[in-house]
Amino acid sequence: QVQLVESGGGLVQAGGSLRLSCAASGRTFSSAAMGWFRQAPGKEREFVAAISWSGGITYYGDSVKGRFTISRDNTKSTVYLQMNSLRPEDTAVYYCAAGYGSRRSASGYDYWGQGTQVTVSS
Repeated sequence: QVQLVESGGGLVQAGGSLRLSCAASGRTFSSAAMGWFRQAPGKEREFVAAISWSGGITYYGDSVKGRFTISRDNTKSTVYLQMNSLRPEDTAVYYCAAGYGSRRSASGYDYWGQGTQVTVSS
């Protein structure tokens, strides 16, 4: 079992930055891939970024590539999402997830956090 708790969301102006954190508990964190997804009102859940268990491989959605960076610290059982050059269309609830399947698909993750709201004002 893995429990995930996100933090770091909030309100920011367009062009600003935020760093999300996802703290994990459970012995399997260091062996699981971690991902970030987001969901805006009325829209489907969207893949944002993912990172392999070792941190050596990262994946990004096209809409965030070059602006967001995912990283993890297995000694702290925490994964991060650094978000720069934020845009109003980045407004959504952001979820972290842990799993062993497909990195870019929500179906590849077995554990989910409760989500944290990110709002970008224009």
